[in-house]
Amino acid sequence: MDQQYVANVVDRLQPKVDRMIAQIGDKCPHVAKKDGIYDDTGTDWWTSGFWGGLLWVMYDLTGKEHYKEAAWSWDEKIAPWLLKETNELHHDVGFQFLPTAVIKHKLTGDRDGWVRGLRAANFLAGRFNLAGRFIRAWEGDRIGWAIIDCTMNLSLLFWASQTTGDPRFQHIAVAHADTALEHFIRPDGSVNHIVSFNPETGAFIEALGGQGYSPTSAWSRGQAWAIYGMANTYKYTKEQRFLEAAKRVAHFFLSSLPEDHVPHWDFRVEHLEGEPRDSSAAAIAASGLLEIANHVSAAEARFYTDAAKRILQSLTENYATWEQPDHEAILLHGTGHKPANSNIDVSLIYGDYYYVEAIAKLHGWKNSIF
Repeated sequence: MDQQYVANVVDRLQPKVDRMIAQIGDKCPHVAKKDGIYDDTGTDWWTSGFWGGLLWVMYDLTGKEHYKEAAWSWDEKIAPWLLKETNELHHDVGFQFLPTAVIKHKLTGDRDGWVRGLRAANFLAGRFNLAGRFIRAWEGDRIGWAIIDCTMNLSLLFWASQTTGDPRFQHIAVAHADTALEHFIRPDGSVNHIVSFNPETGAFIEALGGQGYSPTSAWSRGQAWAIYGMANTYKYTKEQRFLEAAKRVAHFFLSSLPEDHVPHWDFRVEHLEGEPRDSSAAAIAASGLLEIANHVSAAEARFYTDAAKRILQSLTENYATWEQPDHEAILLHGTGHKPANSNIDVSLIYGDYYYVEAIAKLHGWKNSIF
């Protein structure tokens, strides 16, 4: 996968994304099932930032104004939920506002994007449990639960500290990341999805299977979130323990991949034969591996870059919809929530986003906001 190959993929992406703009229209896409048509979810849902984010990456990569025009309003659509009493907002506001409001401000200087990003960061910081040193994932009887996905949302807090000069955001992010090191990332590099804490005392209660096969299994998308989230935490802190954790999880992930370099939905199901793949986990991991490569020596970086290239080449040649112009997504064969029998063998907007982001990085793009 040389630079000419990557350039050719970028050339193929442009007409594909142009068609997606026309096909998706005003929808807020999350899942495209067998018919290839993206659904229309609420803008308070955790995936609502990825389509706008994909468009911002395409704008920055190509300089073409129509991508900016299509991306421009996405943070405006999501932001009103920050002021509503009833909504689906939770710890994933980083996924919603980093690829919309924050990148919008970064690329254009838009002041409203900065304000919306900072409001989201304040919302996220408000979910911090001081006793347990974790950011709460959800509500109700799950107020003591944290999940590995949240390591990706920490970048919103690091950005807020940088842009305001207020270190409190970074202190919260580092505290949560250290809790992830202690309770989520196992010595062998496999990862828990959910950890339950006593919300009053902060004491560890148990690990839960969540979207994985079991409490002791290794849900592949959770592995990918941890690779990328720990690499990002190192990027902002330069604390070696986070880079070492990212590498440990990456080594487990890479050593567990099947021949085509795209993981099954969980690495530790009892029998892999017939189990669905998760192309979104592959795309997320590839982008995370490229982030690790930015922070190690050139000789070591080649290991992570080459691994990312193998994953992306397989996605490009075996999982993409280049020959299906009516299909509204880029990647096939994603898995949403296998234990709940929900969104299996589908296209997922976050899979599309991280695929485009990783290809953009290989093409020289430097403005990642995660």
